[in-house]
Amino acid sequence: MNEQKNMLLAMTLIIGVLLAYDYFYVKPQRQAAHEQAAQTELINGGQDAASPGVGQQVSDGIVPRHESASTGTTPLLSSKIGLSRSEALANSQRIAIETPRLKGSIALTGGLIDDLTLADYFVSVEKGSDPVTLLNPAGSESAYYASFGWTARAELGIDVPGPSTPWQTTDRQLGPDSPVTLSWTNAQGLEFERRIEVDEDFLFTITQTVRNLKETPVIMAPYGLINRRGEPKVSKFFVIHEGPIGVLEGSLKETDYKDLRKDGPYLANSVGGWLGLTDKYWLTALVPEQTVPFKGRFIHSSDGTPRYQADYLEDEIVIAAGGTKSVTVRLFAGAKEVDVIQRYESAYDIKLFDRAIDWGWFIFLTKPIFYVLDFLYGLFGNFGLSILALTLIVKLLFFPLANKSYISMSKMKLVQPKMKALQQRYKDDKPRLQQEMMALYKKEKINPLSGCLPMLAQLPVFFALYKVLFVTIEMRHQPGLFWVTDLSAADPLLLTNLFGLIPWDPPSFLAVGVWPAIMGIAMFFQFRLNPASGDAMQQRVMLAMPFIFVFIMASFPAGLVMYWTWNTILSAAQQWVIMRKHGVASPAST
Repeated sequence: MNEQKNMLLAMTLIIGVLLAYDYFYVKPQRQAAHEQAAQTELINGGQDAASPGVGQQVSDGIVPRHESASTGTTPLLSSKIGLSRSEALANSQRIAIETPRLKGSIALTGGLIDDLTLADYFVSVEKGSDPVTLLNPAGSESAYYASFGWTARAELGIDVPGPSTPWQTTDRQLGPDSPVTLSWTNAQGLEFERRIEVDEDFLFTITQTVRNLKETPVIMAPYGLINRRGEPKVSKFFVIHEGPIGVLEGSLKETDYKDLRKDGPYLANSVGGWLGLTDKYWLTALVPEQTVPFKGRFIHSSDGTPRYQADYLEDEIVIAAGGTKSVTVRLFAGAKEVDVIQRYESAYDIKLFDRAIDWGWFIFLTKPIFYVLDFLYGLFGNFGLSILALTLIVKLLFFPLANKSYISMSKMKLVQPKMKALQQRYKDDKPRLQQEMMALYKKEKINPLSGCLPMLAQLPVFFALYKVLFVTIEMRHQPGLFWVTDLSAADPLLLTNLFGLIPWDPPSFLAVGVWPAIMGIAMFFQFRLNPASGDAMQQRVMLAMPFIFVFIMASFPAGLVMYWTWNTILSAAQQWVIMRKHGVASPAST
Protein backbone atom coordinates (compact mmCIF):
# COMPACT_ATOMS: atom_id res chain seq x y z
CA MET A 1 0.00 0.00 0.00
CA ASN A 2 2.79 2.41 0.96
CA GLU A 3 4.62 1.43 -2.23
CA GLN A 4 1.64 2.55 -4.30
CA LYS A 5 1.22 5.75 -2.32
CA ASN A 6 4.87 6.61 -2.79
CA MET A 7 4.70 5.82 -6.50
CA LEU A 8 1.49 7.84 -6.85
CA LEU A 9 3.10 10.79 -5.06
CA ALA A 10 6.22 10.62 -7.22
CA MET A 11 4.21 10.42 -10.42
CA THR A 12 1.98 13.28 -9.30
CA LEU A 13 5.03 15.47 -8.71
CA ILE A 14 6.48 14.52 -12.09
CA ILE A 15 3.19 15.25 -13.85
CA GLY A 16 2.98 18.58 -12.04
CA VAL A 17 6.42 19.58 -13.29
CA LEU A 18 5.71 18.45 -16.84
CA LEU A 19 2.33 20.16 -16.89
CA ALA A 20 4.00 23.39 -15.80
CA TYR A 21 6.53 23.00 -18.62
CA ASP A 22 3.76 22.39 -21.12
CA TYR A 23 1.44 25.18 -20.03
CA PHE A 24 3.93 27.98 -19.41
CA TYR A 25 6.67 27.18 -21.93
CA VAL A 26 5.96 24.41 -24.42
CA LYS A 27 2.46 25.53 -25.39
CA PRO A 28 3.43 29.19 -26.08
CA GLN A 29 6.30 28.02 -28.26
CA ARG A 30 4.07 25.70 -30.27
CA GLN A 31 1.42 28.37 -30.69
CA ALA A 32 4.08 30.76 -31.95
CA ALA A 33 5.76 28.20 -34.18
CA HIS A 34 3.76 29.07 -37.30
CA GLU A 35 4.37 32.79 -36.85
CA GLN A 36 8.06 32.24 -36.28
CA ALA A 37 8.56 29.85 -39.17
CA ALA A 38 9.37 32.71 -41.51
CA GLN A 39 10.51 35.28 -38.96
CA THR A 40 12.10 33.80 -35.84
CA GLU A 41 15.03 32.28 -37.70
CA LEU A 42 15.51 35.53 -39.59
CA ILE A 43 17.06 37.73 -37.00
CA ASN A 44 14.98 40.87 -36.93
CA GLY A 45 17.50 43.39 -35.71
CA GLY A 46 16.97 46.70 -34.00
CA GLN A 47 18.46 49.93 -32.87
CA ASP A 48 18.93 51.56 -29.57
CA ALA A 49 19.08 54.97 -28.09
CA ALA A 50 19.58 55.97 -24.53
CA SER A 51 18.06 58.74 -22.50
CA PRO A 52 19.23 62.26 -23.36
CA GLY A 53 22.68 63.09 -22.09
CA VAL A 54 24.21 59.62 -22.42
CA GLY A 55 26.51 60.12 -25.40
CA GLN A 56 26.96 60.87 -29.05
CA GLN A 57 24.46 59.54 -31.52
CA VAL A 58 25.73 57.17 -34.22
CA SER A 59 23.09 56.47 -36.82
CA ASP A 60 20.27 55.24 -34.59
CA GLY A 61 22.66 54.12 -31.83
CA ILE A 62 24.31 55.91 -28.94
CA VAL A 63 28.07 56.16 -28.49
CA PRO A 64 29.12 55.43 -24.92
CA ARG A 65 30.97 58.39 -23.40
CA HIS A 66 32.78 59.47 -20.26
CA GLU A 67 30.83 61.37 -17.63
CA SER A 68 32.81 64.51 -18.38
CA ALA A 69 31.76 64.56 -22.03
CA SER A 70 28.95 66.72 -23.28
CA THR A 71 26.04 65.40 -25.32
CA GLY A 72 27.20 66.27 -28.80
CA THR A 73 25.26 64.63 -31.59
CA THR A 74 26.58 63.62 -34.99
CA PRO A 75 24.37 63.59 -38.10
CA LEU A 76 22.11 60.64 -38.77
CA LEU A 77 23.28 58.15 -41.36
CA SER A 78 19.92 58.39 -43.09
CA SER A 79 17.06 60.80 -42.65
CA LYS A 80 14.68 57.90 -43.19
CA ILE A 81 13.89 55.09 -40.78
CA GLY A 82 12.08 51.93 -41.78
CA LEU A 83 13.58 51.49 -45.22
CA SER A 84 13.47 48.12 -46.87
CA ARG A 85 16.65 46.07 -46.58
CA SER A 86 17.58 46.65 -50.22
CA GLU A 87 16.99 50.41 -49.94
CA ALA A 88 19.11 50.66 -46.80
CA LEU A 89 21.91 48.64 -48.41
CA ALA A 90 21.91 51.03 -51.36
CA ASN A 91 22.55 54.03 -49.09
CA SER A 92 26.29 53.36 -49.01
CA GLN A 93 29.12 51.97 -51.05
CA ARG A 94 30.09 48.58 -49.68
CA ILE A 95 32.89 46.08 -49.23
CA ALA A 96 31.75 42.51 -49.79
CA ILE A 97 32.16 39.90 -47.03
CA GLU A 98 32.83 36.47 -48.51
CA THR A 99 33.85 33.54 -46.29
CA PRO A 100 32.93 29.83 -46.31
CA ARG A 101 30.27 30.54 -43.68
CA LEU A 102 29.35 34.21 -43.96
CA LYS A 103 28.04 36.43 -46.76
CA GLY A 104 27.36 40.13 -46.57
CA SER A 105 29.00 43.55 -46.71
CA ILE A 106 30.43 46.47 -44.75
CA ALA A 107 29.09 50.01 -45.27
CA LEU A 108 31.84 52.45 -46.21
CA THR A 109 29.59 55.25 -44.98
CA GLY A 110 30.08 55.00 -41.23
CA GLY A 111 32.15 51.80 -41.48
CA LEU A 112 29.33 49.69 -40.03
CA ILE A 113 29.26 45.88 -40.10
CA ASP A 114 25.56 45.74 -40.88
CA ASP A 115 24.89 43.09 -43.52
CA LEU A 116 25.47 39.45 -42.65
CA THR A 117 23.92 36.16 -43.71
CA LEU A 118 24.82 32.69 -42.42
CA ALA A 119 25.66 30.61 -45.47
CA ASP A 120 25.10 27.14 -43.96
CA TYR A 121 22.02 27.76 -41.79
CA PHE A 122 18.51 28.01 -43.21
CA VAL A 123 15.14 29.24 -41.98
CA SER A 124 13.48 25.80 -42.21
CA VAL A 125 14.23 22.20 -43.14
CA GLU A 126 12.43 22.48 -46.47
CA LYS A 127 14.57 22.48 -49.59
CA GLY A 128 15.10 25.90 -51.08
CA SER A 129 14.66 27.63 -47.73
CA ASP A 130 16.36 31.03 -47.36
CA PRO A 131 19.60 31.30 -45.37
CA VAL A 132 19.38 32.89 -41.94
CA THR A 133 19.97 36.66 -41.99
CA LEU A 134 21.79 37.86 -38.88
CA LEU A 135 22.60 41.57 -39.39
CA ASN A 136 20.56 44.24 -41.19
CA PRO A 137 21.66 47.75 -42.28
CA ALA A 138 21.05 50.86 -40.22
CA GLY A 139 17.94 52.72 -41.28
CA SER A 140 16.10 49.55 -42.21
CA GLU A 141 12.97 48.30 -40.48
CA SER A 142 14.95 45.58 -38.68
CA ALA A 143 18.32 47.31 -38.26
CA TYR A 144 20.88 45.20 -36.40
CA TYR A 145 24.54 46.12 -36.71
CA ALA A 146 27.93 46.57 -35.04
CA SER A 147 29.80 49.88 -34.93
CA PHE A 148 33.26 50.81 -33.67
CA GLY A 149 35.02 54.13 -33.23
CA TRP A 150 36.44 56.80 -30.98
CA THR A 151 34.74 59.29 -28.73
CA ALA A 152 36.18 62.46 -27.22
CA ARG A 153 35.05 65.02 -24.71
CA ALA A 154 33.21 67.83 -26.49
CA GLU A 155 35.25 70.57 -24.86
CA LEU A 156 38.39 69.19 -26.56
CA GLY A 157 36.86 69.89 -29.98
CA ILE A 158 38.24 66.75 -31.64
CA ASP A 159 36.58 65.69 -34.88
CA VAL A 160 36.10 61.91 -34.69
CA PRO A 161 34.60 59.60 -37.33
CA GLY A 162 30.80 59.41 -37.29
CA PRO A 163 27.96 57.64 -39.10
CA SER A 164 28.29 59.83 -42.18
CA THR A 165 32.08 59.54 -42.41
CA PRO A 166 33.09 58.45 -45.94
CA TRP A 167 35.79 55.88 -45.22
CA GLN A 168 38.25 55.21 -48.03
CA THR A 169 39.75 51.90 -49.13
CA THR A 170 41.31 50.21 -52.10
CA ASP A 171 40.01 46.81 -50.95
CA ARG A 172 36.77 45.45 -52.26
CA GLN A 173 36.28 42.11 -50.47
CA LEU A 174 36.81 40.86 -46.93
CA GLY A 175 37.71 37.20 -46.55
CA PRO A 176 39.78 34.88 -44.31
CA ASP A 177 42.92 35.61 -46.35
CA SER A 178 42.08 39.14 -47.44
CA PRO A 179 41.68 41.71 -44.62
CA VAL A 180 40.49 45.20 -45.48
CA THR A 181 41.74 48.56 -44.27
CA LEU A 182 39.55 51.66 -44.05
CA SER A 183 41.07 55.12 -43.62
CA TRP A 184 39.89 58.66 -42.99
CA THR A 185 41.74 61.89 -42.12
CA ASN A 186 40.07 64.83 -40.43
CA ALA A 187 40.86 68.49 -41.00
CA GLN A 188 42.77 68.71 -37.70
CA GLY A 189 45.58 66.39 -38.76
CA LEU A 190 44.38 63.11 -37.23
CA GLU A 191 44.57 59.99 -39.38
CA PHE A 192 42.11 57.21 -38.48
CA GLU A 193 42.59 53.68 -39.74
CA ARG A 194 40.41 50.62 -39.22
CA ARG A 195 41.73 47.17 -40.19
CA ILE A 196 39.08 44.45 -40.30
CA GLU A 197 39.91 40.73 -40.42
CA VAL A 198 37.62 37.69 -40.39
CA ASP A 199 38.35 34.00 -39.91
CA GLU A 200 36.68 31.00 -41.56
CA ASP A 201 33.93 30.84 -38.93
CA PHE A 202 32.29 33.78 -37.15
CA LEU A 203 34.97 36.00 -35.61
CA PHE A 204 35.93 39.48 -36.80
CA THR A 205 39.05 41.25 -35.49
CA ILE A 206 38.94 45.04 -35.67
CA THR A 207 42.14 47.03 -35.09
CA GLN A 208 41.65 50.80 -34.76
CA THR A 209 44.66 53.07 -35.15
CA VAL A 210 45.01 56.85 -34.70
CA ARG A 211 48.04 58.80 -35.94
CA ASN A 212 48.40 62.25 -34.42
CA LEU A 213 49.99 64.61 -36.95
CA LYS A 214 49.19 67.62 -34.79
CA GLU A 215 51.74 69.48 -32.70
CA THR A 216 49.76 68.89 -29.51
CA PRO A 217 48.59 65.68 -27.84
CA VAL A 218 44.98 64.51 -28.12
CA ILE A 219 42.80 62.50 -25.76
CA MET A 220 40.11 60.07 -26.86
CA ALA A 221 38.58 56.70 -25.93
CA PRO A 222 37.71 53.67 -28.10
CA TYR A 223 34.25 52.13 -28.03
CA GLY A 224 32.19 49.41 -29.69
CA LEU A 225 28.45 48.83 -29.83
CA ILE A 226 25.85 46.37 -31.08
CA ASN A 227 22.57 48.04 -31.93
CA ARG A 228 19.19 46.42 -32.57
CA ARG A 229 15.91 47.98 -33.65
CA GLY A 230 12.52 46.37 -33.06
CA GLU A 231 11.20 43.84 -30.58
CA PRO A 232 12.97 40.53 -31.14
CA LYS A 233 10.78 37.43 -31.09
CA VAL A 234 11.81 35.15 -28.24
CA SER A 235 10.65 31.65 -27.34
CA LYS A 236 9.43 32.74 -23.85
CA PHE A 237 10.88 29.66 -22.15
CA PHE A 238 12.52 30.11 -18.77
CA VAL A 239 14.95 27.31 -19.69
CA ILE A 240 16.69 29.58 -22.21
CA HIS A 241 17.85 33.19 -22.11
CA GLU A 242 17.40 35.47 -25.11
CA GLY A 243 18.46 39.09 -24.90
CA PRO A 244 21.40 41.15 -23.56
CA ILE A 245 24.12 38.88 -22.23
CA GLY A 246 27.72 39.20 -21.13
CA VAL A 247 30.42 38.30 -18.68
CA LEU A 248 31.09 41.46 -16.70
CA GLU A 249 32.97 41.82 -13.43
CA GLY A 250 33.92 38.16 -13.71
CA SER A 251 30.42 36.68 -13.76
CA LEU A 252 27.65 35.95 -16.24
CA LYS A 253 25.05 38.70 -16.61
CA GLU A 254 21.76 37.98 -18.38
CA THR A 255 19.10 40.66 -18.84
CA ASP A 256 15.75 40.09 -20.51
CA TYR A 257 14.46 42.67 -22.97
CA LYS A 258 11.41 43.32 -20.80
CA ASP A 259 13.57 43.78 -17.69
CA LEU A 260 15.78 46.25 -19.55
CA ARG A 261 12.67 48.23 -20.48
CA LYS A 262 11.37 48.10 -16.93
CA ASP A 263 14.53 48.58 -14.85
CA GLY A 264 16.56 50.88 -17.09
CA PRO A 265 20.21 50.65 -18.16
CA TYR A 266 22.62 48.11 -16.73
CA LEU A 267 26.20 49.35 -16.26
CA ALA A 268 29.31 47.59 -15.01
CA ASN A 269 33.05 48.24 -14.79
CA SER A 270 35.01 45.21 -15.88
CA VAL A 271 38.46 43.98 -16.76
CA GLY A 272 38.11 41.32 -19.40
CA GLY A 273 34.87 39.67 -20.38
CA TRP A 274 32.46 40.26 -23.23
CA LEU A 275 28.92 41.46 -23.94
CA GLY A 276 26.31 41.38 -26.67
CA LEU A 277 22.84 40.21 -27.69
CA THR A 278 21.84 36.57 -27.95
CA ASP A 279 19.04 34.65 -29.60
CA LYS A 280 18.28 30.99 -29.14
CA TYR A 281 20.85 29.86 -31.69
CA TRP A 282 22.65 33.08 -32.78
CA LEU A 283 24.91 35.55 -31.01
CA THR A 284 26.51 38.92 -31.62
CA ALA A 285 29.15 39.75 -29.01
CA LEU A 286 31.86 42.35 -28.45
CA VAL A 287 35.10 41.00 -27.00
CA PRO A 288 37.54 43.72 -25.90
CA GLU A 289 41.14 42.81 -25.05
CA GLN A 290 40.91 40.70 -21.90
CA THR A 291 43.48 42.72 -19.92
CA VAL A 292 41.92 46.12 -20.64
CA PRO A 293 39.44 47.79 -18.23
CA PHE A 294 36.19 48.98 -19.78
CA LYS A 295 32.69 50.16 -18.97
CA GLY A 296 30.04 47.73 -20.21
CA ARG A 297 26.42 48.70 -20.68
CA PHE A 298 22.99 47.46 -21.82
CA ILE A 299 20.48 50.22 -22.68
CA HIS A 300 17.02 50.62 -24.19
CA SER A 301 14.76 53.40 -25.37
CA SER A 302 11.88 53.87 -27.74
CA ASP A 303 10.68 56.45 -30.20
CA GLY A 304 7.64 54.35 -31.02
CA THR A 305 9.84 51.36 -31.84
CA PRO A 306 11.88 49.68 -29.07
CA ARG A 307 15.65 49.87 -29.48
CA TYR A 308 18.32 47.88 -27.65
CA GLN A 309 22.07 48.25 -27.42
CA ALA A 310 25.08 46.53 -25.84
CA ASP A 311 28.22 48.66 -25.79
CA TYR A 312 31.57 49.13 -24.10
CA LEU A 313 33.87 52.10 -23.56
CA GLU A 314 37.57 51.83 -22.72
CA ASP A 315 39.56 54.38 -20.73
CA GLU A 316 40.81 57.54 -22.40
CA ILE A 317 44.08 57.32 -24.28
CA VAL A 318 46.61 60.15 -24.66
CA ILE A 319 48.13 60.23 -28.13
CA ALA A 320 51.26 62.34 -28.13
CA ALA A 321 52.11 64.79 -30.91
CA GLY A 322 53.45 62.73 -33.79
CA GLY A 323 52.46 59.56 -31.97
CA THR A 324 50.32 56.53 -32.89
CA LYS A 325 47.96 54.39 -30.81
CA SER A 326 46.16 51.15 -31.75
CA VAL A 327 43.44 49.17 -29.99
CA THR A 328 41.91 45.82 -30.88
CA VAL A 329 38.44 44.37 -30.34
CA ARG A 330 36.80 41.23 -31.63
CA LEU A 331 33.25 40.74 -32.83
CA PHE A 332 31.54 37.37 -32.77
CA ALA A 333 28.59 37.24 -35.17
CA GLY A 334 27.19 33.83 -35.99
CA ALA A 335 25.86 30.51 -34.76
CA LYS A 336 26.50 29.34 -31.19
CA GLU A 337 28.28 26.15 -32.15
CA VAL A 338 29.76 24.46 -29.09
CA ASP A 339 33.15 23.60 -30.57
CA VAL A 340 33.58 27.02 -32.19
CA ILE A 341 32.65 28.90 -29.01
CA GLN A 342 34.96 26.70 -26.94
CA ARG A 343 37.82 27.17 -29.42
CA TYR A 344 37.52 30.96 -29.27
CA GLU A 345 37.41 30.89 -25.48
CA SER A 346 40.67 28.92 -25.36
CA ALA A 347 42.47 30.74 -28.20
CA TYR A 348 41.81 34.27 -26.91
CA ASP A 349 41.35 33.49 -23.19
CA ILE A 350 37.83 34.94 -23.24
CA LYS A 351 36.32 34.68 -19.79
CA LEU A 352 33.38 32.23 -19.62
CA PHE A 353 32.64 32.57 -23.32
CA ASP A 354 31.08 29.09 -23.25
CA ARG A 355 28.23 30.60 -21.18
CA ALA A 356 27.00 32.18 -24.42
CA ILE A 357 25.28 28.80 -24.79
CA ASP A 358 22.61 28.53 -22.12
CA TRP A 359 23.64 25.24 -20.49
CA GLY A 360 21.49 26.00 -17.45
CA TRP A 361 21.79 24.92 -13.82
CA PHE A 362 22.57 21.33 -14.78
CA ILE A 363 25.69 22.33 -16.71
CA PHE A 364 27.59 19.52 -14.96
CA LEU A 365 25.20 17.11 -16.75
CA THR A 366 24.21 19.10 -19.82
CA LYS A 367 27.68 19.60 -21.28
CA PRO A 368 28.80 15.97 -20.76
CA ILE A 369 25.55 14.71 -22.33
CA PHE A 370 26.11 16.95 -25.33
CA TYR A 371 29.68 15.74 -25.78
CA VAL A 372 28.57 12.11 -25.48
CA LEU A 373 25.87 12.70 -28.10
CA ASP A 374 28.35 14.49 -30.34
CA PHE A 375 30.82 11.60 -30.01
CA LEU A 376 28.10 9.06 -30.80
CA TYR A 377 27.06 11.17 -33.78
CA GLY A 378 30.59 10.79 -35.09
CA LEU A 379 30.12 7.02 -34.90
CA PHE A 380 26.57 6.70 -36.26
CA GLY A 381 26.14 9.82 -38.38
CA ASN A 382 22.62 10.31 -37.00
CA PHE A 383 21.58 12.02 -33.77
CA GLY A 384 18.47 9.81 -33.53
CA LEU A 385 20.64 6.69 -33.29
CA SER A 386 22.96 8.61 -30.96
CA ILE A 387 20.05 9.26 -28.58
CA LEU A 388 19.18 5.55 -28.53
CA ALA A 389 22.82 4.72 -27.78
CA LEU A 390 22.89 7.38 -25.03
CA THR A 391 19.81 5.76 -23.51
CA LEU A 392 21.66 2.44 -23.31
CA ILE A 393 24.59 4.15 -21.61
CA VAL A 394 22.31 5.80 -19.05
CA LYS A 395 20.56 2.47 -18.42
CA LEU A 396 23.93 0.82 -17.79
CA LEU A 397 24.90 3.56 -15.34
CA PHE A 398 21.63 3.16 -13.41
CA PHE A 399 21.50 -0.62 -13.82
CA PRO A 400 22.45 -1.50 -10.19
CA LEU A 401 19.89 0.94 -8.77
CA ALA A 402 17.17 -0.21 -11.17
CA ASN A 403 17.99 -3.86 -10.51
CA LYS A 404 17.64 -3.39 -6.77
CA SER A 405 14.40 -1.51 -7.28
CA TYR A 406 12.84 -4.16 -9.53
CA ILE A 407 13.88 -6.94 -7.16
CA SER A 408 12.14 -5.07 -4.34
CA MET A 409 9.04 -4.59 -6.50
CA SER A 410 9.02 -8.31 -7.36
CA LYS A 411 9.12 -9.13 -3.66
CA MET A 412 6.28 -6.69 -3.14
CA LYS A 413 4.18 -8.70 -5.56
CA LEU A 414 5.06 -11.93 -3.79
CA VAL A 415 3.99 -10.64 -0.37
CA GLN A 416 0.77 -8.98 -1.57
CA PRO A 417 -1.39 -11.78 -0.15
CA LYS A 418 0.22 -11.23 3.27
CA MET A 419 -0.28 -7.48 2.96
CA LYS A 420 -3.96 -7.93 2.12
CA ALA A 421 -4.34 -10.22 5.12
CA LEU A 422 -2.81 -7.58 7.38
CA GLN A 423 -5.04 -4.90 5.90
CA GLN A 424 -8.08 -7.03 6.59
CA ARG A 425 -6.97 -7.95 10.12
CA TYR A 426 -6.09 -4.41 11.23
CA LYS A 427 -8.49 -2.41 9.09
CA ASP A 428 -9.79 -0.62 12.19
CA ASP A 429 -6.35 -0.04 13.74
CA LYS A 430 -4.26 2.07 11.39
CA PRO A 431 -1.23 2.56 13.69
CA ARG A 432 -0.97 -1.18 14.26
CA LEU A 433 -1.38 -1.85 10.54
CA GLN A 434 1.56 0.43 9.78
CA GLN A 435 3.72 -1.30 12.39
CA GLU A 436 2.91 -4.75 11.03
CA MET A 437 3.53 -3.72 7.44
CA MET A 438 6.89 -2.19 8.33
CA ALA A 439 7.79 -5.39 10.15
CA LEU A 440 6.81 -7.37 7.04
CA TYR A 441 8.98 -5.14 4.85
CA LYS A 442 11.92 -5.65 7.20
CA LYS A 443 11.45 -9.41 7.34
CA GLU A 444 11.18 -9.77 3.55
CA LYS A 445 13.99 -7.18 2.98
CA ILE A 446 11.77 -4.86 0.96
CA ASN A 447 12.36 -1.12 0.52
CA PRO A 448 8.94 0.47 -0.10
CA LEU A 449 10.62 3.58 -1.59
CA SER A 450 12.77 1.74 -4.10
CA GLY A 451 10.09 1.55 -6.79
CA CYS A 452 10.28 5.24 -7.71
CA LEU A 453 14.00 5.73 -7.13
CA PRO A 454 15.16 4.84 -10.68
CA MET A 455 12.67 7.26 -12.22
CA LEU A 456 13.52 10.07 -9.80
CA ALA A 457 17.26 9.48 -10.26
CA GLN A 458 16.92 9.79 -14.03
CA LEU A 459 14.91 13.03 -13.95
CA PRO A 460 18.06 15.24 -13.95
CA VAL A 461 19.28 13.31 -17.01
CA PHE A 462 15.87 13.79 -18.63
CA PHE A 463 15.90 17.56 -18.11
CA ALA A 464 19.57 17.85 -19.10
CA LEU A 465 18.85 16.06 -22.38
CA TYR A 466 15.82 18.30 -22.88
CA LYS A 467 18.11 21.31 -22.46
CA VAL A 468 20.62 19.92 -24.96
CA LEU A 469 17.93 19.27 -27.55
CA PHE A 470 16.35 22.65 -26.98
CA VAL A 471 19.31 25.04 -26.91
CA THR A 472 22.21 23.55 -28.87
CA ILE A 473 22.30 24.46 -32.53
CA GLU A 474 23.88 21.10 -33.35
CA MET A 475 20.43 19.53 -32.78
CA ARG A 476 18.60 22.11 -34.87
CA HIS A 477 17.13 20.63 -38.08
CA GLN A 478 18.87 17.31 -37.37
CA PRO A 479 16.91 14.27 -38.63
CA GLY A 480 15.97 11.54 -36.21
CA LEU A 481 14.52 8.13 -36.97
CA PHE A 482 12.04 7.45 -39.76
CA TRP A 483 9.74 10.46 -40.29
CA VAL A 484 11.37 12.84 -37.76
CA THR A 485 13.19 15.58 -39.70
CA ASP A 486 14.02 17.84 -36.73
CA LEU A 487 14.91 16.34 -33.34
CA SER A 488 14.58 19.73 -31.65
CA ALA A 489 10.92 20.11 -32.72
CA ALA A 490 7.80 18.14 -31.83
CA ASP A 491 6.89 14.98 -33.74
CA PRO A 492 5.37 16.25 -37.03
CA LEU A 493 3.40 13.07 -37.85
CA LEU A 494 0.14 13.63 -35.95
CA LEU A 495 -2.43 10.98 -35.14
CA THR A 496 -5.08 13.62 -34.54
CA ASN A 497 -5.18 14.73 -38.18
CA LEU A 498 -4.53 11.24 -39.58
CA PHE A 499 -0.90 12.01 -40.50
CA GLY A 500 -1.89 15.10 -42.46
CA LEU A 501 -4.70 13.50 -44.47
CA ILE A 502 -7.21 15.76 -42.70
CA PRO A 503 -6.54 19.46 -43.47
CA TRP A 504 -6.66 20.46 -39.81
CA ASP A 505 -4.01 21.95 -37.57
CA PRO A 506 -4.93 20.67 -34.08
CA PRO A 507 -4.33 22.81 -30.97
CA SER A 508 -1.25 22.05 -28.88
CA PHE A 509 -3.01 19.80 -26.38
CA LEU A 510 -4.36 17.63 -29.22
CA ALA A 511 -1.23 17.61 -31.41
CA VAL A 512 -0.27 14.03 -30.54
CA GLY A 513 2.42 12.52 -32.74
CA VAL A 514 3.30 8.89 -33.36
CA TRP A 515 6.32 8.82 -31.05
CA PRO A 516 4.36 10.13 -28.02
CA ALA A 517 1.72 7.44 -28.74
CA ILE A 518 4.39 4.72 -28.83
CA MET A 519 5.77 6.11 -25.58
CA GLY A 520 2.31 5.92 -23.96
CA ILE A 521 1.88 2.28 -24.98
CA ALA A 522 5.32 1.40 -23.60
CA MET A 523 4.57 3.17 -20.30
CA PHE A 524 1.22 1.38 -20.03
CA PHE A 525 2.86 -2.05 -20.25
CA GLN A 526 5.55 -1.05 -17.77
CA PHE A 527 2.94 0.16 -15.28
CA ARG A 528 1.14 -3.16 -15.65
CA LEU A 529 4.26 -4.88 -14.35
CA ASN A 530 4.18 -2.91 -11.11
CA PRO A 531 2.53 -4.28 -7.94
CA ALA A 532 -1.20 -3.57 -8.03
CA SER A 533 -2.67 -1.35 -5.36
CA GLY A 534 -5.45 -2.66 -3.18
CA ASP A 535 -7.34 0.57 -3.79
CA ALA A 536 -9.36 0.52 -7.02
CA MET A 537 -9.16 4.31 -7.46
CA GLN A 538 -5.35 4.23 -7.22
CA GLN A 539 -5.25 1.47 -9.81
CA ARG A 540 -7.33 3.54 -12.23
CA VAL A 541 -5.16 6.62 -11.66
CA MET A 542 -1.98 4.63 -12.25
CA LEU A 543 -3.33 3.11 -15.47
CA ALA A 544 -4.41 6.56 -16.71
CA MET A 545 -0.98 8.12 -16.20
CA PRO A 546 0.59 6.78 -19.42
CA PHE A 547 -2.20 8.39 -21.44
CA ILE A 548 -1.80 11.67 -19.55
CA PHE A 549 1.90 11.57 -20.37
CA VAL A 550 1.08 11.16 -24.07
CA PHE A 551 -0.58 14.58 -24.16
CA ILE A 552 2.04 16.19 -21.91
CA MET A 553 4.96 14.96 -23.99
CA ALA A 554 3.34 15.62 -27.37
CA SER A 555 4.80 19.14 -27.59
CA PHE A 556 8.26 18.18 -26.36
CA PRO A 557 11.17 17.76 -28.81
CA ALA A 558 10.87 14.51 -30.73
CA GLY A 559 14.40 13.53 -29.66
CA LEU A 560 13.39 13.69 -26.00
CA VAL A 561 10.27 11.57 -26.61
CA MET A 562 12.40 9.01 -28.45
CA TYR A 563 14.75 8.89 -25.45
CA TRP A 564 11.91 8.38 -22.95
CA THR A 565 10.22 5.75 -25.14
CA TRP A 566 13.38 3.69 -25.58
CA ASN A 567 14.21 4.12 -21.89
CA THR A 568 10.74 2.85 -20.94
CA ILE A 569 11.02 -0.18 -23.22
CA LEU A 570 14.42 -1.10 -21.75
CA SER A 571 13.16 -0.58 -18.20
CA ALA A 572 10.10 -2.75 -18.80
CA ALA A 573 12.27 -5.51 -20.30
CA GLN A 574 14.64 -5.39 -17.34
CA GLN A 575 11.75 -5.48 -14.88
CA TRP A 576 10.06 -8.40 -16.67
CA VAL A 577 13.29 -10.47 -16.63
CA ILE A 578 13.79 -9.86 -12.90
CA MET A 579 10.16 -10.74 -12.13
CA ARG A 580 10.47 -14.01 -14.04
CA LYS A 581 13.71 -14.75 -12.20
CA HIS A 582 11.98 -14.31 -8.84
CA GLY A 583 8.94 -16.35 -9.83
CA VAL A 584 6.51 -13.43 -10.11
CA ALA A 585 3.88 -13.76 -12.83
CA SER A 586 3.20 -10.61 -14.83
CA PRO A 587 -0.41 -9.46 -15.34
CA ALA A 588 -0.22 -10.47 -19.00
CA SER A 589 0.89 -14.02 -18.23
CA THR A 590 -1.71 -14.30 -15.48
